Amino acid sequence: MNSLRLITYLAATAATLGSAYAGGYSRGTADTDLIYEEGNFNMRSGVTVIMPKRGYATLTPPGSSVPVQSTDGDYSQTYAIPSAAVKFNLNDDLRCAGTYTQPFGADSEFGPQAIEIGAAADGTGTMREGFTTDEFGLTCGYKFNLAKGRAWLIGGGFLENFDYSQTVELGAPYGLLSGSPATLRFDGGYEPGFRLGAAYEIPEMALRAQLMYRSEVTHTPDGSFTTVLATAPAVGQGTLPQSLELKVQSGVAPGWLAFGTVKWTDWSVLDTLDYTIGGVDNRQLEYYYKDGWTVTGGLGHAFSESISGVAGFTWDRGVSTTEDTLSDTYTFAAGVALRDKLGGEVRFGGAITYLTAASVGASDAGDGSGPGNSFAYTVDGDFAYALSAGYKISW
Repeated sequence: MNSLRLITYLAATAATLGSAYAGGYSRGTADTDLIYEEGNFNMRSGVTVIMPKRGYATLTPPGSSVPVQSTDGDYSQTYAIPSAAVKFNLNDDLRCAGTYTQPFGADSEFGPQAIEIGAAADGTGTMREGFTTDEFGLTCGYKFNLAKGRAWLIGGGFLENFDYSQTVELGAPYGLLSGSPATLRFDGGYEPGFRLGAAYEIPEMALRAQLMYRSEVTHTPDGSFTTVLATAPAVGQGTLPQSLELKVQSGVAPGWLAFGTVKWTDWSVLDTLDYTIGGVDNRQLEYYYKDGWTVTGGLGHAFSESISGVAGFTWDRGVSTTEDTLSDTYTFAAGVALRDKLGGEVRFGGAITYLTAASVGASDAGDGSGPGNSFAYTVDGDFAYALSAGYKISW
């Protein structure tokens, strides 16, 4: 039984590695699974480092129909996803977990060729762009013992912030400012959201099925738009998506565990990030995404009471329509978990993701909701790599 619990801990690692570069700008997931762990007090923490290798293959300058080979390097940047959770029992049936992670984020830095073409096409050439979100949550589960197994009702709230920055090179429409940088920055406060779920489990079989809903969060951050001459206030508005995830696992033979997840993310809620500079200049950052689907399956095996291994495969449907190259991805992840002499559990994992090729046309307009783009570009099939480590201890 202890070995199956160790695999369960490791299976969550494989699922996290599979989805860390999936679903638009999805990153981490709150570790609410700690609620199911035995013990009066449990702590678990970890970090996943993602190293994507995505760059433009070709760029088509405005007014041209002939693509040119990109001379820039990768624009995607390495990033880390932290995770921490503390679970405590209020009584035999009621447990709560405090969690921290970064659920969404992005970080891109573009080369001189892409900056020049962007400035000529749109009046601004993006030099660097990125955002981060931090989520602090409290989630509780109430257990009902049944004739066979037990049922759970799960619910809680969280606070999520939104920090965004974009540095651009100004193009010809900006006159004397042409060729100089400008920075748009939003520093948003924390906005509330909630999660609700239900689960059924038979612990002696390591069987569990859970359905969890996470609400969307609308942000209206304050910010600034800064050029070499002046700084003007800016106000933004945008929505980060809701999601619904089904997770299933079960022991299938002595020392073996099968697991799978299906997750829907409402990325179609993100058409644009709207913002106003100086109270009069209304602008948009365009996305026009479609909903995302992420599917993971895998197997784990206990080699002994203190050593377990797991392997999993994830498919994620890309969410881009007209504005980006967030295409389908395929991920293979594997990991190992070790129980130490102090009663703690340490795990290590790694993953490789294949990012399928994609293209954006200069006149793409998708379903008609967006204005399209003034220059075209393509990306080839690329790869991303991930490493993960974590530790858990219980009392």
